[in-house]
Amino acid sequence: MKFTELCNQRCSVRDFKDVPVERKKLEEVLEAARLAPSAVNFQPWQFIVVRENENCKKVQECYHRDWFKSAPCYIIVCADHSQSWKRKTDNKDFADVDASIAAEHICLSAASLGLGTCWVCNFDPETLKENFSLPSEIEPLVIIPIGYPSNADYCKESSKTRKSITEIVKWEKY
Repeated sequence: MKFTELCNQRCSVRDFKDVPVERKKLEEVLEAARLAPSAVNFQPWQFIVVRENENCKKVQECYHRDWFKSAPCYIIVCADHSQSWKRKTDNKDFADVDASIAAEHICLSAASLGLGTCWVCNFDPETLKENFSLPSEIEPLVIIPIGYPSNADYCKESSKTRKSITEIVKWEKY
């Protein structure tokens, strides 16, 4: 499959089958995240895989949407600020950038395996930190619900609205 086809295949899934995700598939998705590039190769990320019902409820406390509860599994992508590279000229911390790259590797890898995902950033990070006893240097950036879409054609049926290439690309100057 061409990479652009995979990118087109990935969509934000908001309705999952009540079927567990196989550990082998989760390990493959996590391996893709592990291989993601990062600033100065510092790899400042941590991933919390949540599959047990009691812990899933702890994740669901952080984001109150009915569809979110249909996911059989969640991957919490965290940035580790104690391990991230900081740009010298302005002290920009790249932990959030690096962890976001890894998160998208998760989503694309999942799509290649027939799994659905959705980026969830609109959650209560303090509740999540408390529920999972995260240390102060660990910032939860995104929760990725992951599972089998309720409908095999879910992504084909959902429309992706994207700006045209001419709206987003500048050649040689702004």
